[in-house]
Amino acid sequence: MIDLYYWPTPNGHMITIFLEEAGVEYNVIPVNIAKGDQFSPEFLKISPNNKIPAIVDHEGPSRAPITIFESGAILLYLAGKTGQFMPKEVRAAYLVIEWLMFQMASAGPMLGQAHHFRRYAPHKIQYAIDRYTNEARRIYGVIDRRLAEVPYLAGDYSIADMATYPWLRLHKLQDQHLHDFPYLLRWYNAIKERPGVQRGVAVMGDGPALQPNDKETWSICSV
Repeated sequence: MIDLYYWPTPNGHMITIFLEEAGVEYNVIPVNIAKGDQFSPEFLKISPNNKIPAIVDHEGPSRAPITIFESGAILLYLAGKTGQFMPKEVRAAYLVIEWLMFQMASAGPMLGQAHHFRRYAPHKIQYAIDRYTNEARRIYGVIDRRLAEVPYLAGDYSIADMATYPWLRLHKLQDQHLHDFPYLLRWYNAIKERPGVQRGVAVMGDGPALQPNDKETWSICSV
């Protein structure tokens, strides 16, 4: 059994999407980031960076429990454990890893900054709003150009797509318009229709609706 420490945010959805797509049994342990649950001593033992998601696999390597934090690391672990959504051939595997790292290093952090400065920052800083909105558009363009060549980010559907899609669900918060990116839009709609993806984003309700709306609460949140 896998314990998933979770809140319905883009990073949380990455893991519920994988678990639902792969048919893995799991137990959700809510971590209410709006109330500061991520700073509890118990959770910090599992996720020292006080962010969700994190997992405890009670049947890890050699049948011993293992704890893992950081969404990319969790996806790589689960793909290895289940043998799903990650090719075994080396070149194909590194395509997945490249696009997963693109999400971890660029898409997630930059789109998150766009959310913050456009909606939650206590003072409107136009330079920051413009910088991260423009960077979001650049990132969407990178994805669109890639998807003009292949149906999914690494060719076949993989953990790279699972990592990227949840952040693009919030395109309105980033002031991005999917119809400006036709290949991305085709990919987005294809993923949106997958039953496992629909189940994954439905865990504990729709993430964007549960995000804090007041600046004080947002200041303690980790998405």
